[in-house]
This record gives sequence, C-alpha cells and structure tokens, in this order.
Amino acid sequence: MLGHFGFSYVGLIFLLMLTIPNLIWAKHLPQGYTAENENKVLLTFERVGQVLTTGCALIFSDFNIHSWTNWSWWLIVSFAFMIMYEIWWIRYFYGEKRLKDFYSSFLGIPVAGATLPVIAFFLLGIYGKVIWLMISVVILGIGHIGIHLQHRKEI
Repeated sequence: MLGHFGFSYVGLIFLLMLTIPNLIWAKHLPQGYTAENENKVLLTFERVGQVLTTGCALIFSDFNIHSWTNWSWWLIVSFAFMIMYEIWWIRYFYGEKRLKDFYSSFLGIPVAGATLPVIAFFLLGIYGKVIWLMISVVILGIGHIGIHLQHRKEI
C-alpha cells in the first residue's frame, strides 16, 4: 500500500496525456478566460496536489504493467478515464472554444476537464496500491475541481 520506488512508464504516459492537451490549450484559451479571483486556498490545494501527483506518478513502479490479474481492471478503467479526457479535449479543440465549453460536462461528469484526470489518477493509485498517489490526487481534486466549479458558477 505504500509503494515500491522505481520509474513508472505508465505514470509518464498518463502525465503526457494530461500535459500535452494543456500545452495546446495555452494557445487556444477561451475568450474571457482569466485566472484572477481564484480562491487562494483552492489554488494552494491544486498546486500542492499537482506537485505531489506528478512525483508519485513517476517514482512508484507499482503503476507499471504486470502480469494480468483481476486487479488489472483498475488500470483498464483508469486508462479509459484518460481516454475520455482526451476525447473531451478533442471536442473542446474542434468546438467554439468558449468558457462554457471549457467547463462543460462529458457523459454526465461535471467539469470534465478537471474531473476526468482526477478520477483516472485516483484509479491508477488503486491499481498500483499506492496510498500516496491517492492522497495526492484527493488534494489535487479539491483544488482543481473546486476552481473549475468556481469558474463555471461565475459564467
């Protein structure tokens, strides 16, 4: 439950799936987007959670693919949430790129751009049986999802 130290290529893949669309988004910000007035407590949770989640995803080899067991379904479901996250981004990039679109739901999941990766990384923590990733993701989720809900409420 504590984790085994070692590089995680699965964690790296998840982080790339998270980061690449965000880098593209930086060039396609929705009109009217601003990070001003963000709740400082939520922002602190988000930043701390980002650092902890990134570190945990990379330094625990427990996330790498092992022999197939029923426990492997956790990885499959986790990866499915990351695929949904990528589809959400594709929908955003091919859409009108409005604030409303950026804070949209996907398959009934509210503020999907924030919620889908949080769910995916939490499930990855379950798959790897690494409590540190699960705790890190909860911290991240409080901040990241909280900020997205705050912004959605403002529009």
